[in-house]
Amino acid sequence: MGKNSKFDLLLDHVIGIINNSQNKYKKLKSVCEFLKNNVDHYDWVGFYFVSDTKKGELVLGPFAGESTEHVKIKFGDGICGQAAEMKDTFVVQDVSKEANYLSCSPKVKSEIVVPIFKNGEIIGELDIDSHQIGPFTEKDKVFLEKICELVAEM
Repeated sequence: MGKNSKFDLLLDHVIGIINNSQNKYKKLKSVCEFLKNNVDHYDWVGFYFVSDTKKGELVLGPFAGESTEHVKIKFGDGICGQAAEMKDTFVVQDVSKEANYLSCSPKVKSEIVVPIFKNGEIIGELDIDSHQIGPFTEKDKVFLEKICELVAEM
């Protein structure tokens, strides 16, 4: 099975999670757990949501993986804060080369952060850490952006 078809199958399953009757938090937690358990290089998966647009702050929502001390992140701080401030997907293949990186664990080697938009405004983001250097491809980016579009519609 090629990587593209694997992501297609995973996306179908994520759509099933989002369309079930659970509350929003449980759905998002299930998405995190599903992604972490089914993509080898996704070692931490979590959602951050904008708590206050004027303050420019993200607050940790549902996640799967080790606990993190980064439960609140200001726009501009770290990869998550930069993605929120720039309103763009950030792919960092080697976090050791990133000056503005907020370390959650020494195991983390790379990170991808995908913003979630509603009515043109950033409302949150999907953050994924990997214990591998350079694992994220364009297919990961496209797949995760599709998930964020679905989450925005919840």
